[in-house]
Amino acid sequence: MRMRIFLARSVTLSLLCADASAQAAPTPSVGAGLLQMGLGLIGVLALLVGSLWLLKKLTVQRGGAAGLMRVVAATAVGGRERVVIVEVGSTWLVLGVAPGRVSALAEIPRQTLSEPSPDPASGAVPQWLQRVLQRR
Repeated sequence: MRMRIFLARSVTLSLLCADASAQAAPTPSVGAGLLQMGLGLIGVLALLVGSLWLLKKLTVQRGGAAGLMRVVAATAVGGRERVVIVEVGSTWLVLGVAPGRVSALAEIPRQTLSEPSPDPASGAVPQWLQRVLQRR
């Protein structure tokens, strides 16, 4: 008899505790989780953009030396070798650039650049893409 009363009380108590704990635990909201994830993503992207802006501001040359030199043209002549034309004032320097070495090949007076002729293949890509999109 005592055993029955003890079991009945323990079952009742466990049911009351289970009911109370079920009511106390809030159900997770999908909308709140998505909002939190979205705000985190926006925060990370804002940090990335801010870091890139700061890096750009810190690496830009300032003062009179900013426009002193500029690369006019460059072309690869090997796997890691290049020929580069650098404008310094009114002179062009033709340089050979290889890993660990830069050699002056020639020094020529500054010349006027003609506008590059449009590449015939560059117009074919948009037309091809246009035809593919029209088929769909």
